[in-house]
Amino acid sequence: MVSAFKLIAPVPRLSLSYHSDSNEHYRSFEAHTVRISGVIFLPLIFTLSIEKKNIQNMAAAASSSSTASPKTTTERRGIHGAQFVEDVEIYLSQTGLDVNSALAFLQERLQQYKLVEMKLLAQQRDLQPKIPDIEKCLDVVATLQAKKGTGEALITDFEVSEGIYSRARIEDNDSVCLWLGANVMLEYSCEEATSLLNKNLENAKASLEVLITDLQFLRDQVTITQVTIARVYNWDVHQRRIRQTSTSSTAKDS
Repeated sequence: MVSAFKLIAPVPRLSLSYHSDSNEHYRSFEAHTVRISGVIFLPLIFTLSIEKKNIQNMAAAASSSSTASPKTTTERRGIHGAQFVEDVEIYLSQTGLDVNSALAFLQERLQQYKLVEMKLLAQQRDLQPKIPDIEKCLDVVATLQAKKGTGEALITDFEVSEGIYSRARIEDNDSVCLWLGANVMLEYSCEEATSLLNKNLENAKASLEVLITDLQFLRDQVTITQVTIARVYNWDVHQRRIRQTSTSSTAKDS
């Protein structure tokens, strides 16, 4: 069970400042500063939305892709590689498509790439803020460990509500409580908390690196597909001009 705060006798009063953006003025509140001992709560959420198994798969994909040649990469974590068309006529004959069908297929593939890109960008936006949050948690735990045994109390400001802060005196303690997400909080020793936070930090950085690599690979496929669409379209225009020129020459000869 998570221990509650142990409140000792209050010490001199202090003012809490609340800043309101709507009317741009400060309101002052009077409150008691309390000495807090025992369990220290760290209100810093560091939950990662990616499961451990997925993180391991992503890291393995990153290491394998770094050693593979770009020419041999045809798929990356479910993202199909785009085929660069050097000879449009051969491409159409091999696929059995006419120009309109080929353009429709390529446009559909391009839209699929765009949707995947939006999904990866959303994952990147969700993951990036987690790294500084975890680093802040590590700094807090390191500060608590540094103060331990010195006999010097740690004075800190903590958030009571949005825009409202209070000052507390933190005595020596052996454990902290970490938010794990989904309204779940667990108590850890400082050493266990440091180990867990470091592990989550490594996983977050590895996941972010894989996402960045995926986005780069995806953008390459988008560029290849766009170039292929342009080549097929230009080839079709060129063929029509040849046919028109041939028809005009035949008409003049007749």
